[in-house]
Amino acid sequence: MRFRVTPTPEQERRLLRACADARFVWNLALEQWRLWQPGKHAPGYAELNRQLTELRAAELWLAEGSAVVQQQALRDFDQAKRNFFGGTHRRPTWRKRDRDEGFRVVAVLPEHIRRLNRRWSAIFVPKIGWVRFRQTREIPEGIKSYRVTRDAAGRWHVAFAHVPAPIDGPGTGEVVGLDRGVAVSVMTSDGDAFHAPTLGAKLAERLLRLQRRLARAVRGSNRRRRVKRAIAKLRARETDRRKDWIEKSTTGLARRYDVLKVEDLRVKAMTAAGGAAKADLNRSILTQGWSLFVQRLEHKVAGRVRRVAAAYTSQRCSECGHVAPESRKSQAAFRCVACGFACNADLNAARNIAAGHAVTARGATIRKRVAMNREPQLRLLSA
Repeated sequence: MRFRVTPTPEQERRLLRACADARFVWNLALEQWRLWQPGKHAPGYAELNRQLTELRAAELWLAEGSAVVQQQALRDFDQAKRNFFGGTHRRPTWRKRDRDEGFRVVAVLPEHIRRLNRRWSAIFVPKIGWVRFRQTREIPEGIKSYRVTRDAAGRWHVAFAHVPAPIDGPGTGEVVGLDRGVAVSVMTSDGDAFHAPTLGAKLAERLLRLQRRLARAVRGSNRRRRVKRAIAKLRARETDRRKDWIEKSTTGLARRYDVLKVEDLRVKAMTAAGGAAKADLNRSILTQGWSLFVQRLEHKVAGRVRRVAAAYTSQRCSECGHVAPESRKSQAAFRCVACGFACNADLNAARNIAAGHAVTARGATIRKRVAMNREPQLRLLSA
């Protein structure tokens, strides 16, 4: 649950200082961890917290910052290490200015959030005071922590740690298959097409001009800094549109269907391979927000998302089950070479996903147990 923060110039200066303190403590802990070698004891959170206390006593500039912010940076780093060793996240990396700006505050009490009027509220930030934010929806009770961040476009946000209740389905047992693509972002097995919003022709042209201007700018110059900020604002606008579309689309799907089936795609591996020859396709895939779409679905429907093997879903006929690459006439057209069934290629793949057919490398489906990626047989067609 995130809201837009509007700090005053003095508050923004202090917020940046708090971000710098959190970044410094994180990088200091990361430096110690990188020096760790097998057979030696790596300092844990308790030891790092003790070192932080000694450092604050020795360095006045660090003691002027919030101890809560600095301690939570250490706790976040400790959790990042646990996630890395647990195999769920990447290895912790260095935090950089203008890219990783943010800090976390815990032990939030109800009196730390104050409603000013119908549109505005204020939150108490340690060492900074009351900071206004635009409240667009009700904040649930029991909030214990929040995170203040600044994105590359220079916008400040406050995010409250809260897990919303899952969205209930209609209870009719309705099943839908979702095929993710580039021309059509998401196609349902019922024939509904969803298209991710883009910047548009004019803004895309302006972005290209800014990128060319950035390539000519001198590193470290004020001109380069201004151009980078302008590019970041355009990127933020595109990201905001995409996230808004994903939130609305996934909420609608979660309310309409009880079971939602998607392809089990490794999007990160797909977009990492190919190099320059596949750069345009990789960029288009990332622009569609494939991973975030499924992630938000799983967050909202509480176990009602089913992942289906992605092999041959675009080559298999949803009518007769025949598997052949020749059936995919083009990006948008599908015509089965066995039975002659024709429909939109994305719709055909979505119906296969909804059916949940698992296809082996030789083309046999588990349901029929008949190898079908061969010339059509009269006996099979007449059955």
